[in-house]
Amino acid sequence: MTEPSLGPSARLLELFDGHRLTPTQRRIAHALVRHAAEAPFLSSVEVAELAGVSQPSVTRFAVALGYDGYPALRRRLRELGGEPAPPETPGEAVRNEHQKAVLAEIAHLRRLAELLADPEPIVRAARLLAASRPLPVLGLRAASAQAHGFAYFAAKVHPDIRLLDEGGSMLADRIEQCAAAGSGALLCFALPRYPRELMDALTVARDCGLTVITVADSAFAPVAKLSDLMLPAEVGTGLVFDTACAPMVLGRVLLQTMCDELPDAEARLEAIEQSAAARGLFLE
Repeated sequence: MTEPSLGPSARLLELFDGHRLTPTQRRIAHALVRHAAEAPFLSSVEVAELAGVSQPSVTRFAVALGYDGYPALRRRLRELGGEPAPPETPGEAVRNEHQKAVLAEIAHLRRLAELLADPEPIVRAARLLAASRPLPVLGLRAASAQAHGFAYFAAKVHPDIRLLDEGGSMLADRIEQCAAAGSGALLCFALPRYPRELMDALTVARDCGLTVITVADSAFAPVAKLSDLMLPAEVGTGLVFDTACAPMVLGRVLLQTMCDELPDAEARLEAIEQSAAARGLFLE
């Protein structure tokens, strides 16, 4: 039975978990998760429009999940307790595309909070990452900023962080070197658009025996098939360039949990602070 503390997005992810879905079906699942509150009240045509697929694809999606058709799936969605989004009040009306983008990011963070109601995936990931010596952190192109930010702070508490933020022929070598040095896990940040070389890199990591933990914009992203543990956090698409507040926050939550798994994290942080104070590193 679904835990009552889980929000609509988390309950939908549980419903879809374990099913082998085609790329088109993953798009439908992603659209339903993004609109979890309204999902139980949408027609198959409306779902198809949200996902950018055909209406028969929505029917096939429901059958792939084990239901007779979309009406049966929708009944199940209603049983899971989804509620329609509250109507806007006049004072809350969105005025322009910039406001829409910001409000969309707020919604993404709220859905992330729902997913974090179940701490087990984050705790499991943190234990694996904290135990890995060295710990490679991978993020290419759009995701390189997420990987770099995580690696910067993680290096303050983890003894051996290795940032992998550039592709090319040397990337596979660096992953193999991490594995040879004793790595047990690799943390990957994957954001749209997914570079082909990222998939190649994850294949190398899996071949080396590394446990791949991925922070991605969706549990149904292409990298899912090469990941042992997926940690989803949505990306905003309302502006010319995507916004990734939720993946950044999820990375910090993961790092916070890693600190609980690293027995010397507090001592390392204290030593860094003392060094910074002695050198007058910061103005305040």
